[in-house]
Amino acid sequence: MIDVIGTDAGAPASLPARQQTLLRAAAVIAAPQRLQAALEAWLEDALPELISSDDPRALVNTLQSRAADQPVVVLASGDPLWFGLGRNLCDRIGAERLRFHPAPTSLQLAFARIGRPWQDSEWVSLHGRDPEILASALQKRPAALAVLTDPNQGGASTVQRMLRSSGLEASTELWLCENLGHADERVQLITPGTALPADLHPLLIALLIAREPAAPDPHELPLFGLDDGLYLQQSDHPGLMTKREVRIQLLAELALPKQGVLWDLGAGTGSVGLEALRLRPGLQLLAVERRAGGAQLIQGNAQRLGVSPAAVLEADVIALMNVGLPSDLSQPDRVLLGGGGSKRERLLEEVLARLRPGGVVVIPLASLEALASVRPLLENAGLEVRVQQLQAWRGQPLGDGTRLAPMNPTLIVTGAKPL
Repeated sequence: MIDVIGTDAGAPASLPARQQTLLRAAAVIAAPQRLQAALEAWLEDALPELISSDDPRALVNTLQSRAADQPVVVLASGDPLWFGLGRNLCDRIGAERLRFHPAPTSLQLAFARIGRPWQDSEWVSLHGRDPEILASALQKRPAALAVLTDPNQGGASTVQRMLRSSGLEASTELWLCENLGHADERVQLITPGTALPADLHPLLIALLIAREPAAPDPHELPLFGLDDGLYLQQSDHPGLMTKREVRIQLLAELALPKQGVLWDLGAGTGSVGLEALRLRPGLQLLAVERRAGGAQLIQGNAQRLGVSPAAVLEADVIALMNVGLPSDLSQPDRVLLGGGGSKRERLLEEVLARLRPGGVVVIPLASLEALASVRPLLENAGLEVRVQQLQAWRGQPLGDGTRLAPMNPTLIVTGAKPL
């Protein structure tokens, strides 16, 4: 039997008594080179055969040649089965010959240092992997994300650049945890917009903790095209919002007039309608979102952007049409139809019946099937129809360079009603 013991920086003296007994009884001890001096001093004259290596393959090859009846102990950092030596041992020697004794992982230590529960956390490893996996993880807006950095792929710099390119730096705490468990351990919070310390250690884990973005000064914000991270979002559906690149194009398609009524149906975070008000303060915005808490969320974002919608309603749009709308908002000049789902066609019919002459309806879609269902309705109602596909790429770190990462394509259908 081979006992694989996870250690901290104080091993072997810091090991529990039972594991120390296994260590003293071992005929063979395999350990990283950094532990060699400590092992020799701790074992004194009772030193068994010591295999000291930082090469996992060489270490496993050596262990394979040992007799099965020899007591062998392998020392590894943290939990050997979490990005450690454990997988190689299981693959090459067999789990039936192994007994694992885990210590806390770097993930556990990192969250312990910042004093945050980690049961809701996610993690990604960038060791030898395409940084795109980090971009994909960030799109889901996790509450907490641990990143095992790779110094050969930019280390902490890649993480920070990815945050910035995703527009999430303002709404994410970036913690850098170096040499966890060692005497020179360092944990620091990086302020958004600042440069990383020049003396970062390569043995580093980054924690990305979602937070409510600080309230901006509306007067300092651009008129439109705001970073995604500036918006408050639904905690149970983070990342479910119209992305910046699509938002800009939708605002262009709406051809916003100085005055009139704008409907934002299926408004989500309210981003498109609220940015429309920054461009055209004279518009009356009706924003409708059926998701629980949607109205409060949109009002919160409106306050952050310094605009005032005419009405924000939390309701099913079709049911709202049947009940009746406020008279001054009942006939729109512009409509952004972002919701509807399986009821999209029926909702579009209701919209077309109320759209004023010269009005415009804009519909972002994710599938060709949805396009086939809405285009005939627009054309049969006499609207001039334009269809386009928007495909955007965002620059993401790739080593010392930049790669273009594609975002989900969006079909945009625009219908213009004659005067």
